[in-house]
Amino acid sequence: MGEPKQERAVRTRDAILTAAAEIFDEFGYSGASISKIMNRANVTQGGMYFHFKSKRELAHAVLTSQQEFVAHPSEGFGLQGLVDLTFFTAHQLVSNVLFRASVRLAVEQGEFGPRDDTAYQEWVEQLYVHLRAAREHGELLAEVDEREFANVLVGAYTGTQVFSNIASGYADLPERLVSMWRYFLPAIATPQGRARVKLPADIARIAA
Repeated sequence: MGEPKQERAVRTRDAILTAAAEIFDEFGYSGASISKIMNRANVTQGGMYFHFKSKRELAHAVLTSQQEFVAHPSEGFGLQGLVDLTFFTAHQLVSNVLFRASVRLAVEQGEFGPRDDTAYQEWVEQLYVHLRAAREHGELLAEVDEREFANVLVGAYTGTQVFSNIASGYADLPERLVSMWRYFLPAIATPQGRARVKLPADIARIAA
């Protein structure tokens, strides 16, 4: 028996989405084309347009599905979970082309439609959960506003990863994150909270 039609359609869509991510990652939105994506995915024009009608629709699919590409195996919440999430995301930028492409498109999205901060707001919400747990555990200074800092952290992390990508293709991102946290932790954490947080000691292992 042949492959069920529905399963084949899902597999084709996934192949197109992965190919699109690879092309967007390599060439950016402006340099990508439907023909390049079709060739990379090894699909026909009919197969392509059955799932996605345009390059813009493909870019939007990659961008808005960002959270689906990353499943953080968090072992806890609070400040350590917050720090761990930023380093886990750094690893994903190196190893996960779907996530890396979605991050690039989030920066370039003005080229293919209205600006949409949904991807950034989703990360704010994830960080906010950890910060609320940190508050409950007595790890945050009294003057820290959890949602405000979640927004600040997303902005700082975004700038850090963009700088790292330009400077080294993300090779130095773990070191930059260590520096970022060395300055952030004294500004937001109680002495007890800071004492509980362990920054990665083996940077080479994280970047591998």
